[in-house]
Amino acid sequence: MELLTVLQVLDSTVRLSTPLLLACLAGLFSERAGIFDIGLEGKMLAAAFFSAAIAAVTGSVWIGLGAGITASVALSLLHGLASITFRGNQLISGVAINFLAAGMTVLIAQTWFQQGGRTPALIGGGRFNGVVLPGAEALRDVPVIGPIYYELISGHSILVYAAFACVPLTWWVLYRTRFGLRLRAVGENPEAVDTAGISVTRLRFAAVVICGLLCGIAGAYLATALQAGFVQDMTAGRGFIALAALIFAKWRPWHALYATLLFGFLQAIALRNQNLDLGFVTLPAQAMDALPYILTVVILAGFVGKAVPPRAGGQPYVKER
Repeated sequence: MELLTVLQVLDSTVRLSTPLLLACLAGLFSERAGIFDIGLEGKMLAAAFFSAAIAAVTGSVWIGLGAGITASVALSLLHGLASITFRGNQLISGVAINFLAAGMTVLIAQTWFQQGGRTPALIGGGRFNGVVLPGAEALRDVPVIGPIYYELISGHSILVYAAFACVPLTWWVLYRTRFGLRLRAVGENPEAVDTAGISVTRLRFAAVVICGLLCGIAGAYLATALQAGFVQDMTAGRGFIALAALIFAKWRPWHALYATLLFGFLQAIALRNQNLDLGFVTLPAQAMDALPYILTVVILAGFVGKAVPPRAGGQPYVKER
C-alpha cells in the first residue's frame, strides 16, 4: 500500500475519531462523578442541529458553536435535574434525552427551513475550515516527513486540534487537581466526600455540565466541520460507540484516545472499502457500513476483560441527616 493511501486512511481516522473522542471524554467526566449518561447521542444530535441552524442563519460558525454547546448543556442540566436532584433512574433519563433530541431536531428543522428535516448547506464563514499549519506547504515535497506533516498533521479544523488537546487536559484535571480528586472520589464514595464538607450535588452537576460542553463541541464538529449542515440522525450511533470506547478504555483519558482512534480507523476502512472483494466472497456496501458496529461488539465482548466502573455509578446519593 502506497504511503499516500495510508496517510489518507489515517487522515480519515483522525477526522472520524474526533467526535467519538470528545463524546468519550464527556462520558468520562460524567461517569467518574457517578452519573451514567447514555444520552451522549441525544446531546450530540441537538448540538449538531442548533450549531448548523444558527450558523446558517447568522453566517457565523462561532455563534453556531455557542448555540450547539448551549443546547447540549441544557440537556445535560435536564439529565442532572432528573438524576441528581430528583434521584431518578439515570439510564431512563438518558434514553429520554435521546428520544427527545431525535424528535425535536427534525421537527424544528422542518418548521424553520422546510427542507425535510435538514438545514441549509453551510458555506464560507458558516463552517469550520481546515487550518494549514506553519511550514506545511514548504515541507510538502520532502520525502516521507513532508507528506506526513502536510496530509496527516496539517489541514484539520481547529476543533480537531482542540479535541486532541483535551486528552492531556482531562488527564491533568482528573489526576493533578483538587477538583479532579474530588470528582473521582464522588464517583467512588460520595458519603466520604459529603463527610468532608464538600457538596456531592455541586460536584455532580459540574461533571454533567462539562459533559454537556464536550458533547456540544462534538455535535458542532459533526455539522459544521465534518459535514456542511445538519441531516436527520446524523450522529448515527456515535454516542453509543463513544460509550463502548469508554468501557474499552476503562474510564482513563489516554486509553480513551487509543480506543476512539481504533473505532475511527474501523469506520475509515469501512468508508474507503465499499463492496470489498475478498476473493471468495464480495462484502456489499451495507456489510461494510455495519462493520465498525459489529467489531465494536466483538472487541467489547472478547478483548476488554474486566472493566470496573466507578463504584457509586448510577446510584443517586441521599444525604444522611
